[in-house]
Amino acid sequence: MNSIQEQPPEEVKENLELLKSDLDNKIPSKQLDRNLLIATWNIRAFGNLTRKWDSDDDDSPKRDLHSILCIAEIIKRFDVIAVQEVKDNIRALRDTLKVLGSNWSLILTDVNKGKVGNGERMAYLFDTRRVQLSGLAGELVVPEEWEDSIKDNALSNQFVRSPYAVSFKSGKRTFILVTLHILYGKNKKNRIPELRGIAKWLRDWADNVNAYHQDFIALGDFNIDERGALLNQTFLSEGLYVPPQLQNDKVTRSIFNKTKYYDQIAWFNSDNSGPKLSMEFINGGNYDFVNVALKNRLLTNNSLSWLISDHYPLWAEFKV
Repeated sequence: MNSIQEQPPEEVKENLELLKSDLDNKIPSKQLDRNLLIATWNIRAFGNLTRKWDSDDDDSPKRDLHSILCIAEIIKRFDVIAVQEVKDNIRALRDTLKVLGSNWSLILTDVNKGKVGNGERMAYLFDTRRVQLSGLAGELVVPEEWEDSIKDNALSNQFVRSPYAVSFKSGKRTFILVTLHILYGKNKKNRIPELRGIAKWLRDWADNVNAYHQDFIALGDFNIDERGALLNQTFLSEGLYVPPQLQNDKVTRSIFNKTKYYDQIAWFNSDNSGPKLSMEFINGGNYDFVNVALKNRLLTNNSLSWLISDHYPLWAEFKV
């Protein structure tokens, strides 16, 4: 059995150098006291792993040590990243932290035991040289009194996976991240209740935290298939803003279907006295790892999805 702390084979090293070079070209560099890089990534079934450098066809799970090196190399390009689909078994997550090193930390939820919650957690990994926890951490719950006030009585239950809010600070700036993983359901109508409920919750809370001059960003897997109506009728109708750079057709989310619009990074951008992000947005995008990560193994996209992910990471850069 191999260990993530051993020297990898030469072929793995060569592939990792290719990935590093590609990331250097496509992701902005971290600049001390000048920028902040925030990301979100649904890492498919991020749980157990096979401790081999290259897993075999009969290994289960398929994710291996080579994959973990690639995942860690992508994550380290950001200051803080929200991760969805972390499973009950966190072996892969622990090995990722070992690769990231002693300057990285994490905070995560307990496992969702409900059937539709799929035994998942949500987590944040962050570079402690650039970002620190500032005190707040909690899962969002809808007060009973609100249930009838949400449009068309859309929300009759609690969220399947409670949105996870954590406050961070970078220098003198404090910001709150709220990561989501919306119920996918059998069709998009099944997603509307949660989307509306969370959108209302976020707006009410943002109105409150705005009084304390704290920035507020929602990010994660919103499970929105297409650009347009579903997002407009739920999140955007409550005042959340997705910048044009992240609505661009070229900024895709899924390695299987370029039209999917699942993952989002959004914030409030009121023109009046409502909540408004004080950090200046610079740019944003996705990172397409398909033809770079594990390139030497000539994998199908389906095989790659179990080793790396079926989602691309989505990122936003802010001026601080």
